Amino acid sequence: MAPFDQTSTARALPDIAADGRPALAGALDWVGMGRIEMPVSLQADDGRVVTSPAKVDAFVNLRREDARGIHMSRLYLHVDRMLSAEPVTPAGLRRLLKDFLESHAGLSDRALLRLQFDHLVRRKALASDNSGWKAYPVTLTAVMERGHFALELGLQVQYSSTCPCSAALARQLIQQQFSADFAAGLLDREAVLAWLGSEQGIVATPHAQRSIAEVKLRLVPAFADIPIVGFIDRIEAALKTPVQTAVKRVDEQAFALLNGQNLMFCEDAARRVQQALDVDERIADFLVRVAHQESLHPHDAVAVASKGVAGGYSTLPDGLVPR
Repeated sequence: MAPFDQTSTARALPDIAADGRPALAGALDWVGMGRIEMPVSLQADDGRVVTSPAKVDAFVNLRREDARGIHMSRLYLHVDRMLSAEPVTPAGLRRLLKDFLESHAGLSDRALLRLQFDHLVRRKALASDNSGWKAYPVTLTAVMERGHFALELGLQVQYSSTCPCSAALARQLIQQQFSADFAAGLLDREAVLAWLGSEQGIVATPHAQRSIAEVKLRLVPAFADIPIVGFIDRIEAALKTPVQTAVKRVDEQAFALLNGQNLMFCEDAARRVQQALDVDERIADFLVRVAHQESLHPHDAVAVASKGVAGGYSTLPDGLVPR
């Protein structure tokens, strides 16, 4: 038997996408692959490279109405080479999108890449010497259109929210219980202290819930890196009550204090994040959606805020706010 000639066989393989014609002609907004499994690496603040499993979307448009399809394998190979070779940076994403378009010359003039992954960050406990890992869902979306490069970072941050109304109602009940338990006249300090530390004295507590801040940041592409942890830190510092990892009793008490000092409605939380992001020069536009997953109700309390850029996120319909 004659030896297998891979080169000559490859030349003979049919290429229906390139040689065929569509039964129906028409330009297409986007064509590509969704949820490709790839690793993604990022440079951490301390110089380490952190690698996470990611789902990757890679797309170009198909502007030639008579073309049967695009070259999907080329997109895959470009993504694989870039993500395997270097940490993700704005410059690297820009080069990758240019590769998409150069490999589809005559077919496409728009390219898109979306990376979705959980970024693990080690967080210190509030008061003890312990620490633990916290995963932050991240979405990076890069678009190249007619030579213009745009980069968007999506983040989710979990925090605790204690209802100010509920806290006021609880304080009123505690006042009523105090009035019932202590008659008018001189009070015994030790008896009052003991009462304050008892379930009989603190008869009511405000309701609190795990809450989520979803943020879309349209980044200024001139910056060399994507400081994901820096943006997360800015959001958590504004909210002041991020959920914790390793927790001993001393940490739980410190967390209770933070919640008591930072009572907030969803409107308060949205404004806190809005103010923190508005002064960051790396952000051209932003959209914030906070959801307090109520323990009182079977529904969420939601507030949305934006930077207010003309033609920016604030013009989006309700269905396109961060989810």
